[in-house]
Amino acid sequence: MPKLVVTHKVDDVAHWLASPKREEVFAGVAEDIQTYVKPGGSNEVALTMTITDMAAVEAVINSEAGAEAMKFDGVHPDTMAIYVEG
Repeated sequence: MPKLVVTHKVDDVAHWLASPKREEVFAGVAEDIQTYVKPGGSNEVALTMTITDMAAVEAVINSEAGAEAMKFDGVHPDTMAIYVEG
């Protein structure tokens, strides 16, 4: 099962860290979701997750539920970068 690394900017790091939306939205398509923050007061964050099906993850990200979760979490979708374990 490959890992994904997802980076992006958020409006409020503390809100993003406390949000339950990641677990809710990615339930069933990802496991072991871990969050990371860039030190120094930046609004840049990252997360890693173990996946079994990249198409399923992409479908969740592009779904209405995914868009609503990103909005709730203050994610700037235009800054999102996704890396797949090689």
